[in-house]
Amino acid sequence: MDVDLAIVGSGFGGSILAMIARRLGLRVALLERGRHPRFAIGESSSPLAGILLEQLADRYDLPRLKPLAAFGAWQRSYPDVVCGLKRGFTYFKHEAGRPFSVAADRANQLLVAASPNDEVSDTHWLRADVDAFLMREAVAAGAEYADEVELDAVEWTAGGLPVLTGRRQGAPIRLAARGIVDATGPRGFLSRALAIESRPFDRYPDTQALFSHFTGVARCDEMPEYAGAGLPGDAPPFPVDDAALHHVFDGGWMWVLRFGNGVTSAGVAVVDTLACELRLAEGEPAWHRLLDRFPSVRTQFADALPARRFDWMPRLSYRAASAAGPRWALLPSAAAFVDPLFSTGFPLTLLGIERLAALIESRAFFDEPASLDSYSATTLAEAEQTARFVAGCYAGFSRFDDFVQYSMFYFAAASYAEMARRVAPARAAGFLRAADPVFAAALCELSPAVRRSESEALADRVRLAVDAVNVAGLCEPRKRNWYAADAADAIAGAPKLGVPPGEIAAALAALGL
Repeated sequence: MDVDLAIVGSGFGGSILAMIARRLGLRVALLERGRHPRFAIGESSSPLAGILLEQLADRYDLPRLKPLAAFGAWQRSYPDVVCGLKRGFTYFKHEAGRPFSVAADRANQLLVAASPNDEVSDTHWLRADVDAFLMREAVAAGAEYADEVELDAVEWTAGGLPVLTGRRQGAPIRLAARGIVDATGPRGFLSRALAIESRPFDRYPDTQALFSHFTGVARCDEMPEYAGAGLPGDAPPFPVDDAALHHVFDGGWMWVLRFGNGVTSAGVAVVDTLACELRLAEGEPAWHRLLDRFPSVRTQFADALPARRFDWMPRLSYRAASAAGPRWALLPSAAAFVDPLFSTGFPLTLLGIERLAALIESRAFFDEPASLDSYSATTLAEAEQTARFVAGCYAGFSRFDDFVQYSMFYFAAASYAEMARRVAPARAAGFLRAADPVFAAALCELSPAVRRSESEALADRVRLAVDAVNVAGLCEPRKRNWYAADAADAIAGAPKLGVPPGEIAAALAALGL
């Protein structure tokens, strides 16, 4: 036996799992097709991702991982590992051919804070820096790392053990292991080697993406068209650019994520019909055609220069038919991908790491195939739940108030899960409450993708549907689409978490809030 666990792919997910496996005493091989530092997409964290990082670091004695959970600690501990400040989620609705202008009732924008200050803020990850840092941490923990590895196949011994074959720098390699985890992303190594069938998400639109990194991107809060909110003296709950900023339009959306080194990640995800109109496969010319449709977005990028080539993804979503089998598993990021909307990739991946780590710790990963069946079912169920939600959001883009109302399913579920993990873990109920049948049924029933309704009726029905998990003061018309992070809302929601208000207050105090 060469190693206990072979992990294919040394992005953040593979490297974190390698660290954990080493802490559990396993001999680990971490295999990388390319070389670090290298570009990777999937760059925006969230409060749920932050608490998952904290808890993994505490459980498996990884103190050097924990500072990545919040902006302040990251800046103090690793100032040379580039990240960006993410105080929340910003959405602006654009109409083709018209400059953006803030509606008096803020009906064409949505701001949802994820943190009350910069210290505990979420982050955007410059993945070239972060993945390289985490790979080095895995090596320091004792993982056996090899890059420029081209794997051809996985074979199985008579005893059911996997053997990886391939080449490294032209020389053949053969690696025997007790188990394999694929962290290579959608349509990755094990999906190909095991000929795992792909299955489309039910009722999900076909989408494409185009993206790059840029310098010279202007800030919206310095552009006059984004100023004003209808009432003198109003101030947004956070700087709108220090966030995951979304420009939303009929048929798709654009992300704008700022890093601390002057580089900005930006890209678009659009349905196939719009992708064909823009001729998205042409790359940079298509990008400029999109900017020409939306004058205020074009102004924001007037002085921007691409810092690297454009990447085109002709098919954005992916779902494998299975995410695990005897002695092998796909991380959630390799089992399925939906869309970057709402920054779901990080928490889904970290949840998968948490579950696989528990199976490795108990040795069920190697000795109890049924446990991997359960992992696979949970992983794919959460991907399906995410796809149902995102499909509803795409349908809501053309009726922006429907999108705003429907988005409350995500923000209610995510804020509840974060707080539940701190004070009542048994109530977390999976990502986007996929394990909560009542919540899941409402998310399906009220989706703009399957029904049309008057926005007022939708708002009332969503408010009732999320009430049991709304601990963030959401669905309040008086807030006019601006939601700050308010400790009072969380404390008032203590009964929904089944704990005394003082316990919530103590948890917030421990965070310095």
